[in-house]
Amino acid sequence: MNLHQFRFVQEAVRRGLNLTETAKALHTSQPGISKAILELEEELGVDIFARHGKRLRRVTEPGQQVLQSIEIIMREVGNLKRIGAEYSLQDAGTLSIATTHTQARYLLPEPVAQLRRRYPKVNVSLHQGSPDQVAQMVLQEVADIGLATESLAEVDDLVTLPCYDWQHVIVVPASHPLAAVERPTLEQLAVEPLVTYQSAFTGRRRIDAAFAQRHLKPTIAIEAIDSDVLKTYVRLGLGVGIVAEMAMKGESGGDLVAHPAGHLFGRNVARVAFRRGAYLRQFVVAFAELLSDRLTRALIARAMAGGGEHFDL
Repeated sequence: MNLHQFRFVQEAVRRGLNLTETAKALHTSQPGISKAILELEEELGVDIFARHGKRLRRVTEPGQQVLQSIEIIMREVGNLKRIGAEYSLQDAGTLSIATTHTQARYLLPEPVAQLRRRYPKVNVSLHQGSPDQVAQMVLQEVADIGLATESLAEVDDLVTLPCYDWQHVIVVPASHPLAAVERPTLEQLAVEPLVTYQSAFTGRRRIDAAFAQRHLKPTIAIEAIDSDVLKTYVRLGLGVGIVAEMAMKGESGGDLVAHPAGHLFGRNVARVAFRRGAYLRQFVVAFAELLSDRLTRALIARAMAGGGEHFDL
């Protein structure tokens, strides 16, 4: 058995057992992949896949255990490569970050700038997506580190740590009646057209839950994933905005008024995530430390080593 066979099996599962797509992804031939998988099954003495003719239909029960072992082996191979890169190039490489738009726009610029000053030979690659996509990018090693508010803590194969907490704010034009109301109520908001995030982004679940708990049905006039887009529509008078507080930094004294809404929707916790069992290069850990005073090298090492399952702010 060899790593090529393991890679073929792993990719076949990722591609929904479609060997044509698997061959395209790995830049090889479909017959070559089929032959390699059959040879591995023959050597192991079990069928990894159930077949209908030449088509793969499902992963067998022993195949599930084989896949778990292959995942461990391939993860450790990736770790070996990273260790080699770490010690041959201590201060160079690429830091890949998976995150949501809000984090990329408002939180990351300063930490990224600090990292670049400290490690000028390190390139930074930002991958933006939904929280679920952020989790998958870290799991699939597209990214070294993930940052989001939702989803990350729910994935068993990720090690997650709290980074910082934040609240939503109510945003209206200075001429709006709510501009003079320092603590708007849910009842006041429920009669207004609202401009806020799509359901999977930036704490939207807390917003929906708060209204539902009070048996209120607000009108969501406009949804978006981009805070700057939301503020644009608020400026046009198309609704009352509910946005992340970091999106309003630098807006004081302008044409928009923001009121804290933690009393309505509670506090949200943004978390960083690493793939469980991954080897973290020095500049990856250094970047995490730049994100929050809480994220120390010692804490990250303890979490990655399995030193406790619960970490809180």
